[in-house]
Amino acid sequence: MDSGTAHRRLPIQTEQLAAAVLRALSGNVQLHFEGGRVYDDARPVPVHAPHLQRQLLWADFESSRAVADALALRSRFSDTILHQRLMPDESIEKLLFEWLEQLRVESLAPSSLPGTRSNLIRNYRRWSDDFLDSGAAESSLGILLFAFSQIVWSRLMAQALPEHVQDLLEPVRASLAPSLGPALVGLRQCRDDQAAYARHALHIAHEIAQRVECEYEDSPETKAVRRGDFSLSLDFESGDADAPETQAIIGERGGIPGGRETYRVFTRRYDREVDAADLLRSGLAHEYREALDQRLVQEGVNIGRLSRALRALLTRPRRDGFQYGEEEGRIDGRRLASIVSSPAERRVFYQDRHTPVSHCAVSFLIDCSGSMKQYRADLAFIMDVLMRALDHAGVRSEILGFTTQAWNGGRAQKAWWAAGRPAAPGRLNELCHIVFKAASQPWRRARSSIVAMMKPDLFREGVDGEAVQWACERLLARDEERRVLFVISDGCPMDGATHLANDEFYLDRHLRSVVRHYGQHAGIEILGVGLGLDLSAYYARSLSLDLSEGVGNSVFDVFLALLAGQGKR
Repeated sequence: MDSGTAHRRLPIQTEQLAAAVLRALSGNVQLHFEGGRVYDDARPVPVHAPHLQRQLLWADFESSRAVADALALRSRFSDTILHQRLMPDESIEKLLFEWLEQLRVESLAPSSLPGTRSNLIRNYRRWSDDFLDSGAAESSLGILLFAFSQIVWSRLMAQALPEHVQDLLEPVRASLAPSLGPALVGLRQCRDDQAAYARHALHIAHEIAQRVECEYEDSPETKAVRRGDFSLSLDFESGDADAPETQAIIGERGGIPGGRETYRVFTRRYDREVDAADLLRSGLAHEYREALDQRLVQEGVNIGRLSRALRALLTRPRRDGFQYGEEEGRIDGRRLASIVSSPAERRVFYQDRHTPVSHCAVSFLIDCSGSMKQYRADLAFIMDVLMRALDHAGVRSEILGFTTQAWNGGRAQKAWWAAGRPAAPGRLNELCHIVFKAASQPWRRARSSIVAMMKPDLFREGVDGEAVQWACERLLARDEERRVLFVISDGCPMDGATHLANDEFYLDRHLRSVVRHYGQHAGIEILGVGLGLDLSAYYARSLSLDLSEGVGNSVFDVFLALLAGQGKR
């Protein structure tokens, strides 16, 4: 894996690990990260606590893990309905009450998970250091909010504050003690009881909100603490769950900055869908076909075994009449005379006859980007064998491919230039979607078009998300009950023009969004087969394929294993 690919995969791996923590601690299997933000199935999870909303995106897993721990504890220990019912009406009080609830659940980190508690403590102290380093605590509003947060956090977590922080807070602590002293004691005592805790939290939120109002009574623009990159806003819009500032963000700065933004395409004018048979001269197709048939003889792949395994995985038995002359089963009344005349005769029974019937459509989507060119002969051979075996098993199947018609954007990029290069144009290239074999075609009729993937000049760049969407829509148009899509690729989506005109992870986010949508809401099994690369960042079920030692029976076992439910999840 080159350094560029490793760099692109780092924030994706961070998201995966953080999401695993979220699901394990909260028990909610629907929680996941998308574009650096937290979602509960399709609903964004709002996060208002300021110490979880750092303006700089985190690059290290330690910070990501701390946020995941905090959100998991919130899901586990906070009653959302009760919290919303007790929420005050005034905006600043809402924010403070929300902050106090988040601090409560973090203080409830189980003693059996000391690492979780350590993560939360380190994260809060890092946020506190950023607050101080920014100079935001030098204003009267800043020091009030900083003191409030530090005093509450220290009491709930039973953690002593650093000496220099204690010295800084002493004057504010003295002014707050008369009105907040009993309520602060009650926070620690009632942290296991959300309703009882809320009574003290509401009192504290009201008192602090009144002091904040006094600070900006004549200057409404000071309703936020901002210094440099550090920012703490006191606006709370509970209904705006989709706003970027109310969602947890995890990832590199500039790496995964968006959530579920609308996927844009600058122009589809030059996109096309082609039949692979039209891409080859008949003489070249004949040459490729002979080479493929000769290789099948040399490799010695057991197509009969593969066909039986596929039939067992992709078909179900259907009753199709009776089978007579059996040695066990139900007695055939027509053979009773045989029993009298030949008492030793045992073939007088009949049984139900079952025929395997396919209820499944299988589609193979081949990444035809430039880096896949080295595998083109192997891919053609693998696809040819699978099509033979699936035909023998009675399973409908198709082979699709995706590439671009040009390098570096082609006519789509030129159209963008002519339009004045507007910002964030979306996808900028001419797509080429190829049908190597349609589901309605038997293998014999598609023999000459399957070999078209051996043509080297097909392989250019790849826009994976739109290709997966295209393949899924083709499957949804079929009547089969079970629909399976294999995506065979060796890396991340990559289109140079799109990459330069948008953010670095624009195509990655779209691919994962498409896979999640069709996998969860359309019922399509989307399986990743990585050629020398782990594709689990994009496909929940995926396995890697090593073609360095040739294509033998073990290669096809990878496809069987995925169909049987194996693969990373």
